[in-house]
Amino acid sequence: MSFEGRVALVTGASRGIGRACALELARRGADVAINYHSHREGAEAVGEEIRRLGRRALVLQADVAVQESVEDLVRRTVHEFGRLDRFVSNAVYSDRELMIDANMEGFRRTIDVTMWGAFYGVRAAAQQMVRQGQGGAIAVVSSPHGVIPIPTAMAYNMAKAAIDHMSRTAAIELAPHRIRVNIIHPGWIDTPGERKFFTEDQIEKGGQKLPWGRLGRPEEIARGIAFVLSDDADYMTGSTLTMDGGVSLPWWSNRGSGEM
Repeated sequence: MSFEGRVALVTGASRGIGRACALELARRGADVAINYHSHREGAEAVGEEIRRLGRRALVLQADVAVQESVEDLVRRTVHEFGRLDRFVSNAVYSDRELMIDANMEGFRRTIDVTMWGAFYGVRAAAQQMVRQGQGGAIAVVSSPHGVIPIPTAMAYNMAKAAIDHMSRTAAIELAPHRIRVNIIHPGWIDTPGERKFFTEDQIEKGGQKLPWGRLGRPEEIARGIAFVLSDDADYMTGSTLTMDGGVSLPWWSNRGSGEM
């Protein structure tokens, strides 16, 4: 799973899964462009850590909900590194409220970042890879929310379901160009973003109730992303890699009932 000589762009890479992914790709030899929206210090710290690993890093601010900004991310990455071989769509936004009470500004922002941001990134990255004519690989970080209708998360559920289908469609359209597109479904992962919705006590106790007895770690998801982006996964496209500690297993819905 070497990425020597490869260039990667990761959106939402200042914290959580994006940060872990950028570092994992750098450890395996990639030069990495690090996109962030509002956590500049975190993004700069990721860049410094990548440079200490002996790889090149580029820190880029952009709101992925703006198409022109995403296209500029790709342009600046190529200007600095000469090419783009791997793309990770990870940036996300989510508000949590019952649908009937939802603040529509937050509802739309969730859709704009989570759905449109992913589409803009996949499209711009694919356009560059097609121009290069040497194939490539794209990983779209989605969620079990795309298939499980979790209450208070309607906008997020909708957006994740949409990008799952988007990714599979992109995989078919890009196969003739030898560009692979795969989906990652992380479960409940211990990231800073979870602190928007839960207290530390809720996270600790909630993790113990999961099938695997704990929350996932960003580094675990990053290793899965590195796999689907690697040449080891050359025969894998349009697929979903689920890393959720068993949350989406059918029996989980019957826990405590004695049913199988």
